[in-house]
Amino acid sequence: MIRRGRLTDRSPNDIRIAEVDQSPNTPEEQRQAQARPAGLPLVDSIRRERADAARNRSAILCAAERLVGERGADCVTMDEVASAAGVGKGTLFRRFGDRAGLLRALLDERERSFQEDFIRGEPPLGPGAPARERLVAFGHRLLEEIELQGDLLLAAETWTPGERVAHSVYASHRAHVAALLRKLPCAGDPEYIADVLLAALAAEVVLYQRRVLGMPLARLKHGWLALLDGLVR
Repeated sequence: MIRRGRLTDRSPNDIRIAEVDQSPNTPEEQRQAQARPAGLPLVDSIRRERADAARNRSAILCAAERLVGERGADCVTMDEVASAAGVGKGTLFRRFGDRAGLLRALLDERERSFQEDFIRGEPPLGPGAPARERLVAFGHRLLEEIELQGDLLLAAETWTPGERVAHSVYASHRAHVAALLRKLPCAGDPEYIADVLLAALAAEVVLYQRRVLGMPLARLKHGWLALLDGLVR
């Protein structure tokens, strides 16, 4: 989508291709262009563009992952990532939009695995278990994900105001939780309650409970169960 004049990657599976100048520059390219029948697409140029875009994306993500692993998400800038990846800042911003978009892209692979598990995986997280058991498993798994990569999640969620709830990841989690709530004797509006439940699983909240208040992970899992039971009759 376009926001404040920048392209932002919103979907884990979306690959945007930057526009390039496709006019022939070398004598050989000029001869090929003249020999090409008018009106035919520049197939070779499009393929090269896509291959270059894929290489740039891979180089950027590899560089960002290495820098984040070495110094933490808060200490890595877009300039440093572009330099380490060997690409221009314009390429980096066109591809990921901003720092939050880049950090979100680093989380995509694990998120795709998580979504696959709760959509088509084994019960109780996946289909085949009662709705309440699936909700319990969903909350517990998300708490475990935050335990593993909380700093990266926190940086991706808090860099831009509203980034967490505007992202497609939140939309998929919300739709899943609301769908399960509709199968239960819910105490209110399932979509509203889905937002309330997911608020308890925000990385900022969970890391505050873990690191500042010193709550063990088992206590947070028990709290998720109690919250869920309090909102479902």
